[in-house]
Amino acid sequence: MTPTLSPNTQAILLLTAPLIAGRGTSSSELLTPGEYKRLARHLREIQHQPADLVSPDAADLMRACQPVIDEARLQRLLGRGFLLSQVIERWQARAIWVVSRADAEYPRRLKARLREDAPAVIYGCGDMGLLESGGLAVVGSRHVDDSLIDYTMAVGRLAARAGRTLVSGGAKGIDQAAMRGALEAGGKVSGVLADSLEKTTMNREHRNLLLDGQLVLISPYDPSAGFNVGNAMQRNKLIYALADASLVVSSDLNKGGTWAGAIEQLDKLKFVPVYVRSTGESSSGIDALRGKGAIPWPNPQDADAFEGVFDVAAPTPVVSPQTGLALFPGNGPSDMASTPPAAPEVLPAIEAPTETAQPLVSASTAEPIEPVPDGAPSTTQAPVDMAEGASLIATSVATPADTLFATVRGVIQVLLKTPMKDAEVALALEVSGAQAKAWLQRLVDEGVIEKQKKPAGYIVKQSSLFE
Repeated sequence: MTPTLSPNTQAILLLTAPLIAGRGTSSSELLTPGEYKRLARHLREIQHQPADLVSPDAADLMRACQPVIDEARLQRLLGRGFLLSQVIERWQARAIWVVSRADAEYPRRLKARLREDAPAVIYGCGDMGLLESGGLAVVGSRHVDDSLIDYTMAVGRLAARAGRTLVSGGAKGIDQAAMRGALEAGGKVSGVLADSLEKTTMNREHRNLLLDGQLVLISPYDPSAGFNVGNAMQRNKLIYALADASLVVSSDLNKGGTWAGAIEQLDKLKFVPVYVRSTGESSSGIDALRGKGAIPWPNPQDADAFEGVFDVAAPTPVVSPQTGLALFPGNGPSDMASTPPAAPEVLPAIEAPTETAQPLVSASTAEPIEPVPDGAPSTTQAPVDMAEGASLIATSVATPADTLFATVRGVIQVLLKTPMKDAEVALALEVSGAQAKAWLQRLVDEGVIEKQKKPAGYIVKQSSLFE
């Protein structure tokens, strides 16, 4: 069963989506990602959300949006209700679901890492839960020889044996080889497509994998959209954002989507460590990426060694100044949450169902209005009376760093009553992977937690529970 489209998602689709039905063409007036970002900010500032634009009394609101988007243009886009009903019926018949940034079900990793640059809408088919499992992103060129195909399939099989999700782009060549290797070995795969989502999900071979929860396919582009070079370039950052580490098997020099995506990670986004193939015949592209800071792939031979590739901290990302993830104030889920819950209530369970949505699987909890910047203390604690706070500051001899880490220690001890990987801890605390690794290693050194192999992850030491 596909999730029910929320009113906000329907409005966002009308504003931004081509709504390709059959052989029809899309509207040339669609809001670009930049235009939609400006509109979303404007709606937030005037205390509204997209769903209000399709309400019976939306005329005044559309006039209020005139400084950002022309009122007549908004009316034409929002008047495509019949076309939207047609494509929704088509998607539902193919088990294609749609979520927007205003939904609690929206992939948490994309929202946390890409923030306002996360796609307004994500289309998909399969188990949404796989999108939160991290794993290894494997990317590379479309045109490669058989030796590289075999090499890449072996990497996919090893990821499956290690219980790690394989993330890739579904393109011919390296992408498909990595995904095929993982799937044939019984592993799980998240595929981020640049085109033809509908056609790919209807493939008989893929259909069973999608239904069995072994494969999820997503795209930020209309399910019927064809190939577009620009779209293929833009979707690369989604592949990295869903992963915990990445491997570039092959790349041209200074051209192509693989090169552009890897350079963006190394120079700007820095979501995950970027490895490059270190065996076989080298290439100018691979050598240049190493010169940019990519790490030689250590060629792990078993599941335990494979886990080691995730222990390398990613470089600290350059965080752009943004006002937060909350696009629309109100009483709905996710972006529209107005008051973050207290930390003990939200941290032990990262995922929780909501009353207003019906996802394929249980979805992540609502995001707070103001996300915690990487490395900053959590804002989800209960407020402290100002006079009491002043007294605490006056009498405390601890440094701010000590105070922060004391809080972090208690929160992580609650989290790690069951094993969690460092990437999962980073997501729960909404900090960078590097910051989470640093805190976890400090707690390991203090003997508060330990790192175990089976199941892989960090867990609190039993003795520390009674200290």
